[in-house]
Amino acid sequence: MALDPKARGLLDMVYRVGAPRFHELDVHQARRASEKLMFAFRPEAPPVASVTEVPMPRADGSALMARLYRPLQAAAGELLPLLVFYHGGGWCVGDVPSYDVVCRELANGAGCAVLSVEYRLAPEHPFPAAYDDALLAPTWAIEHADLLEIDPERVALGGDSAGGNLLLAVALAWRTRTGLPALRHLAAIYPCTEIHSTRPSRETYGDGYFLDRESLRWFFERYLPNGESEDWRASPMRADSLAGLPPMTLVTAGCDPLTDDCLAFAERMVSEGGVVRHHAYDGMVHGFFTLGGYFPQANAAVAQVAADLAEALAGQ
Repeated sequence: MALDPKARGLLDMVYRVGAPRFHELDVHQARRASEKLMFAFRPEAPPVASVTEVPMPRADGSALMARLYRPLQAAAGELLPLLVFYHGGGWCVGDVPSYDVVCRELANGAGCAVLSVEYRLAPEHPFPAAYDDALLAPTWAIEHADLLEIDPERVALGGDSAGGNLLLAVALAWRTRTGLPALRHLAAIYPCTEIHSTRPSRETYGDGYFLDRESLRWFFERYLPNGESEDWRASPMRADSLAGLPPMTLVTAGCDPLTDDCLAFAERMVSEGGVVRHHAYDGMVHGFFTLGGYFPQANAAVAQVAADLAEALAGQ
């Protein structure tokens, strides 16, 4: 697939002569590099009705932090549907502030509250810490729906890349939970559906297309130091069954090493009775979704995901 000219321009900046490659950075350098890229190329932050920091207690007494956005059009005291959002970054980089703009856009566009989760990062907190936090967030939110002013019957999960991986794992686990409402929808933006894969896109776009094979290995080694790659919580494609998952919006980038894995997951989900709405963005690279200050396609993709969520979360 032909690379979009603006994507080529971004890659030329990323791979400029003499600049260290991502996998050559230490964790702190990688986090700073990710943050700089996100802040440089994200759109202007739209206003919302409110932004609230939300602490959610873990069993060990520590707190999982999240940021709750209420859309600009929300009335005071109005019960809103909720999107629980997990940021990307290979389970090692990324944070809630870097995703502030896209969460504001999704809140306003979908007319829902958005709870952006600051899950624990590897290597300080390897698998399954991020998964445990990801599962805690919607559980706690539903149990405290009155406090958050959200409708517990209208909850969706969203996330990109590693965040998409987490939402799929949570959705798989949710099927066996009792006493909690079913999830309404999944919004998965180029999710990592399995750790090890030999599908063609892994090779075709494995070098020079932003998410290099070396970068993938860098993430996997830090997130999974004990080699848990076949655990379905790390590789949702390894689950015995994908039946019973909520309807899913899937966004893919044409020049992304993960694209074929995403499509294989979607195909299997449909074959097992699920519903998938796929939006493909040709010529785009992994990570484009949050870079709406640079890619017009990113703004279109965010608007499309928001429209899908608005439709899925409408009514009672």
